[in-house]
Amino acid sequence: MKALLIGGTGNISLYITRRLIELGWDVTLINRGNRRELAPRAHQIICDIEDEDRAAELLSGHRFDVVAQFIAYTPDQIARDIRLFRGKTRQYIFISSASVYQKPPSMPVITESTPLYNPFWQYSRDKIACEDKLMRAYREEDFPITIVRPSHTYGDGKWIFPVQGNSAWQNVLRILQGKPVLVPGDGTTLWTVTHAEDFATGFVGLMGNIHAIGENVHITGDEALTWNQICLATAQAVGKPFIPCYVPSSILAKIAAYDWGGGLIGDKNNCALFDNTKIKRLVPGFRAVIRFDEGIRRVAKHYDEHPELKTEDAAFDQVCDRIVSLMATLSEDISRL
Repeated sequence: MKALLIGGTGNISLYITRRLIELGWDVTLINRGNRRELAPRAHQIICDIEDEDRAAELLSGHRFDVVAQFIAYTPDQIARDIRLFRGKTRQYIFISSASVYQKPPSMPVITESTPLYNPFWQYSRDKIACEDKLMRAYREEDFPITIVRPSHTYGDGKWIFPVQGNSAWQNVLRILQGKPVLVPGDGTTLWTVTHAEDFATGFVGLMGNIHAIGENVHITGDEALTWNQICLATAQAVGKPFIPCYVPSSILAKIAAYDWGGGLIGDKNNCALFDNTKIKRLVPGFRAVIRFDEGIRRVAKHYDEHPELKTEDAAFDQVCDRIVSLMATLSEDISRL
């Protein structure tokens, strides 16, 4: 089986690339070649997919069983892919996002039939528009699509925090320094995180799967955690206590230095629990097996082995310190009422 992965070395896609190679797939990656050492056994097409003419030239004569798109975010990019891969693949898989689901949710558990509606985050609205364009292409011209919606997926090189700046490591550094970490609300919102290794198992099971054509499906774990539990497990992974600073999401959304509004009000501020019946039906035997406390210890170990990843973010740290100070003052003032 031949697969083309557009991207192929990112947080999610690298695990899929490695899994496919382990299973004996003929894997080709098309990207700018910045991280080609991460997947040395895959064929490489060095090209910026945004250069459509060059991509079409390099793809001429190629046919694939599956094309998987990991780095498309707008309908124009989807239209380009339809032009590039029409007649060249038996299946086109688009990575969407679980943030496309209704916000705030009207039901506590999300299924694939939950409405797609997110008025708070442009990223999510663009993903919805991408899905709409693909579904029209499937209905009107038999373009063989599958839409996959990850929730919060992490790998060995990625920390999980509800609020962060340009480097999530700065939150870990704050924990190591005994400083408070910003947590939206009171930290009790239920959230779903999935290790990319588990996600890859479900995703690869959809590749070349005739039952997945024309379908949309999310792939997540079944473990439900609060943000408090996620941050506590992270602190325990580095051997330090978790000190939260609770801040209303509506206030964090107003901070001019960072565009946190969409990602909080349109995503992490809402409970996200998923019914995974559909992926388990399409991929019999699929089950997420990496519990978060285990997964985050793997992240901590990976960072210890790769100190070059420990990038500090002084500007974010200063913003956090200022917010912590303001919240402490507000708490003192309220206590005097």
